[in-house]
This record gives sequence, C-alpha cells and structure tokens, in this order.
Amino acid sequence: MSNSPHIARKRFGQNFLHERGIIERILRAVDPQPGERIIEIGPGQGALTWPLLDRIKSLTAIEIDRDLIPRLLAEAPKHGELRIVEADVLTVDFTALAAGETIRLVGNLPYNISSPILFHALDHAAVVRDMHFMLQKEVVDRMAAAHGNKVYGRLSVMLQAYCRVDPLFTVPPGAFTPAPKVDSAIVRLTPKTATEIPPHDRGRLERLVRHGFSQRRKTLRNALDEVATVAQMEAVGIDPGARAEAIAVADWMRLAAT
Repeated sequence: MSNSPHIARKRFGQNFLHERGIIERILRAVDPQPGERIIEIGPGQGALTWPLLDRIKSLTAIEIDRDLIPRLLAEAPKHGELRIVEADVLTVDFTALAAGETIRLVGNLPYNISSPILFHALDHAAVVRDMHFMLQKEVVDRMAAAHGNKVYGRLSVMLQAYCRVDPLFTVPPGAFTPAPKVDSAIVRLTPKTATEIPPHDRGRLERLVRHGFSQRRKTLRNALDEVATVAQMEAVGIDPGARAEAIAVADWMRLAAT
C-alpha cells in the first residue's frame, strides 16, 4: 500500500469531507447505536467511517475505488470491524445485504450519479429504516420541493411518494478536499410504511411522472396523452390544462391508481 496521498478521482465524483464540525453534526443527525446494521456508501478516506465505527464497532462500506480499499482496511482495526464491498453502488443488492434485518444507509454521494443512487436505494426501501446523505444542495432542494415550486419535478414526486424528505443543514465547499464549486446539504430520507402509502401502481406512477415532467411546458392533456386520458385526470380532480409542476404528490398517486 502506498503512503502517498490519494488523489481524488473526477470519474468517481470524489470530494473528501474533512471538516470536523460538519462530521460531528452528521453523527448527531444519524445518532448511530451499537447493533444497528449501517451501510456507508463511498467511505472515501474514512472521514465519517472511523467515527461511525468508534460508536457501533461494526460497519459495511461500499467502495468502487480499489486504491482506497487497502488504506481503509489498514486503518480499520483501530476502530472496529469494517467489511468492504468493492462495487459500483448501483449494482449492490441492499435487500441481500440486509439479510432479513433493517439497514440504515449513510454516505457522501458522488454528485455526478446522485439521482440514480437515490432511485436505486428507493427500490430497496422495504428494508431501509432511514438514509442520511450528503448531496449537492440543489438536488436536496429538488428532493424536498413542494408542488408549485419551480424546482419541483420527477425526483420530488418519486421520493416524496415513498419517503419523508427532511433537509437538515447546508455544507459549504470548504468542508471538502478538493472543494466542489457548489454548496452541499445533508438530507434525511425515512421510507414510509406500507400503510402510509396509498394503493397505486408504482410502474404507472413512474410512467406518468416521467411523461409529465419530460416536457414541463406542456399541459398535462398533451404531456400525458400516451399514458392517461382526460377523463382519468378529471376523475381524480386533476385539471388537464395544468402543468406537471402544479400537481401534488397525492394527486399523482391517485392518478396512478386509475
């Protein structure tokens, strides 16, 4: 293993967190407890990994950069038991990793593929207790946006349909090395229980939302012409002359039940 500093790789979207005050705020938000099955996405150089391990003594981390893995494994025994899955997180089966238990996800997500990671985690929401992620602040704003907001879109609807989305705090660029060009933010996602989610067809919801927001300037009458009729929209109280950003999550879900 080389002792030279690891150079952040742009292709992996690496920006390493180093600000102690921010790390402590994340730990307080997560409040990790011994015995919990926590999975960290992208441990990087261990800024969050080591304080997590100090508290819970056992942790699974998913890391794609094979050059980082020996460094992590060499440091880990000072803190606890670290299991590393060397993989692209988009290929990881979180349900299998849960092994019949509930898992908690944490991570400083690579900003270049943050939305695909969020959708991938959502596919495994049934085994996830909560998720605490560092993301570009602009993405967190979109995740939490209410209908009528100009940044409300597909990500807003799909995440809010299945999770409670709570933006926690903003993180400045200087908390990272190298410093990104944008502000970041910590967000908590808490999957809803089955009883909190209205009956609907998830595949249909995905199609409706994708069509609705793919051409945002179109009215729903035109944007949804391949996937929903005017009669179906009117039956659930949706104005076919409205645009996608005007429709609340609950209304999208009612339409997905038709």
